[in-house]
Amino acid sequence: MATDRAHMKSLTILGSTGSIGASTLDVVRRSPHAYRVYALVAGRNVEVLASQIVEFSPKVAVVATSEALARLSLQLTEIGLPKSQWPDLAWGNAAQIDAATAPEADTLVSAIVGIAGLEATYEAACCGKRIGLANKEVLVSGGELVMRAVEEHRAELLPIDSEHNGVHQCLRAGNRGEVTRLILTASGGPFRNSPREALTHVTPEQALNHPTWRMGNRITIDSATLMNKGFEVIEACWLFGFAPSQVDVVVHPQSTVHAMIEYSDGSVLAQISATDMRMPIQYALTYPDRCEAPVPKIDWSEARRWEFEPPDLQRFPLLKLAYQCQEIGGSATCTLNAADEVAVEAFLQGRIGFLAIDQVVQETLARVPARSLRAVHEILETDRESRGVARQLVAARSAAGAVTA
Repeated sequence: MATDRAHMKSLTILGSTGSIGASTLDVVRRSPHAYRVYALVAGRNVEVLASQIVEFSPKVAVVATSEALARLSLQLTEIGLPKSQWPDLAWGNAAQIDAATAPEADTLVSAIVGIAGLEATYEAACCGKRIGLANKEVLVSGGELVMRAVEEHRAELLPIDSEHNGVHQCLRAGNRGEVTRLILTASGGPFRNSPREALTHVTPEQALNHPTWRMGNRITIDSATLMNKGFEVIEACWLFGFAPSQVDVVVHPQSTVHAMIEYSDGSVLAQISATDMRMPIQYALTYPDRCEAPVPKIDWSEARRWEFEPPDLQRFPLLKLAYQCQEIGGSATCTLNAADEVAVEAFLQGRIGFLAIDQVVQETLARVPARSLRAVHEILETDRESRGVARQLVAARSAAGAVTA
């Protein structure tokens, strides 16, 4: 038994109460012989976190604020968990970093939404850990810095996003130097066939009705604008060392082909699997091995049709803007992410219209000059500055009553 525990992977999960965190814990639940949870890091959802603590017995639990910590303590008391079984409780950014870099954890699953997970993920890379990355903002905002840390400290960065995970799997099949293009697939979101003028009066409820995936609010809106795919293009450039011109996006409504790679001779390899995030999560945890995954297999005896079409960059200009920002380099992609997050939040609050999201982002980029970013604190400062500009633009639109434009 001691030998088995010695070979178990010990995990810190950033964002344990979100959809990726919950799916990761389901993988752990189904393979208790393979994984143990060292730390659970969440925001303010203490009710879900408390239930996770009871089930998975982490050594450490971290929340975002002191107020959330007080509520978590009360929740654990109310559900009757003896204090002798409580994990070490902590809150704040420093505690998050401690959980991510602790020597007791060999693997970090980075799934916190937003830039909040950047510093902890970067520090884990500096410790040479394996990182299962599901947080887009880490590479969109700090790709150059993070990838340098991965290389210098010999960390392992395994993508959990289904598209990048698919690319990673495809690239195992041949010589990397012979690959000329990456192709990422996009579902097209709920407005794939809607003319741009019809998007003027889109409601948050309509935009949140994704046809394929069930995700958090921001990523679902980003999928509706194709901004999410733009972020994935930026990530792919950093993860796999490709130029933006070598990364294509194709709309594939069935979301079954997750990614493809094209070789110099024109051959194309595709990664195909069910739309279930537990497969890429498990892949990131077990690589280079493959294990039985708790996901449905594709039934090849059933008739099926897969469609592919190019994205409409006129209707969805944020995808084109992402390519441009990656070409510019420096802080441009950090500003892109910050402005988008502010604009999406304002849309969900009913303060601006759907079409105003890309306008706020473009105006923010015009007002915040791109510059080189050499440290985490510089990335965070650029993020704060960009958010401030985006909020001013949103406030001006709200004051003018420009909710639909």
